[in-house]
Amino acid sequence: MFLLPSLPLLLLSVIAASYSEAITHEDSANNCPTIACYSPGMNGFPGKDGRDGSKGEKGEPGEGLRGLQGPPGKMGPPGNPGPPGLPGKTGQKGDPGEIRECDTSVADSERGALRAELEKIKKWLFFSLGKKVGKKFFLNNHRKMSFSEVEALCAQFQASVAIPNNAKENSAIQSLINDNTFLGITDKATEGHFVDLKGRELSYQNWNEHEPNDAGDGEDCTVIMPNGKWNDVPCSSSYFAVCEFSA
Repeated sequence: MFLLPSLPLLLLSVIAASYSEAITHEDSANNCPTIACYSPGMNGFPGKDGRDGSKGEKGEPGEGLRGLQGPPGKMGPPGNPGPPGLPGKTGQKGDPGEIRECDTSVADSERGALRAELEKIKKWLFFSLGKKVGKKFFLNNHRKMSFSEVEALCAQFQASVAIPNNAKENSAIQSLINDNTFLGITDKATEGHFVDLKGRELSYQNWNEHEPNDAGDGEDCTVIMPNGKWNDVPCSSSYFAVCEFSA
């Protein structure tokens, strides 16, 4: 029922198509080779990636919002100390301290015990090593040395080279060593004028006969001989040492 009205239109389309094809073949024979038309083929596989191009110049900073600040990094090593600062202002004077009474009975008893122990040590030293005369204590080291070395040795122990101020002290020094021993008496400042090491005049002298005579070259120092008499000798010579302490 529905096919009859459309039949004339269908026939007209077939006649038009046949006419168009006949003209195409006729024109193609005279002008161009025949080109067959087919349906498009399938896409092939993508090609290999090309080489990276050269790096471009740095672009301008963006105008967008700045991001949040990240967390702080690890603490670095400490730097060199800086120069000292200026002194601060002087503070106000503080309140006076309280004076507390302390028990001195214990301290006094301890001091007494220490004094007694010290006296025992002194007596042992006097008995075994030296001689005590009045308020002087003479001690020797049983070794020969020059006068400058004797001075240094005695000073090391806060003592001085022995100087007899009377016959008793002279005898005590003589008995310590049965040999020539330096005394703290010299005429380095003025030739022939013997004084002690502090430049003071001698209150006691016991020179041997015809001494001092400066017989050698520069006999500016003094020794006590085994007989107790004094003799002037060169300071560079080596003799025994006797130091005197306050007893």
